[in-house]
Amino acid sequence: MAGFGVPRVRCMFGGYGLYRDDLMFAIILQEKLYLKADAVNVASFERAGLEPFTYASKGRMVTLRYYEAPPEVYEDQDDMQQWARSAFEAALRARK
Repeated sequence: MAGFGVPRVRCMFGGYGLYRDDLMFAIILQEKLYLKADAVNVASFERAGLEPFTYASKGRMVTLRYYEAPPEVYEDQDDMQQWARSAFEAALRARK
């Protein structure tokens, strides 16, 4: 993520939150990277066949607006920057 910058990492939910400018744009849970999604960028995740993070709470399933990162981001720095930037922009929009 060189062009994107180095995110700050905080422990949370048994995993880690990745932050830029005090905005969480990604989480690492169960050894997977999930990126922030919203109405603007969710179609990119869905087109790639990626799933949102879900967990059970009080007998029901809860779905977060964080989608699993596509596998190619681990091999291609440019792809990682593009997806991370999109997730950060979603976090910016959510703040407003």
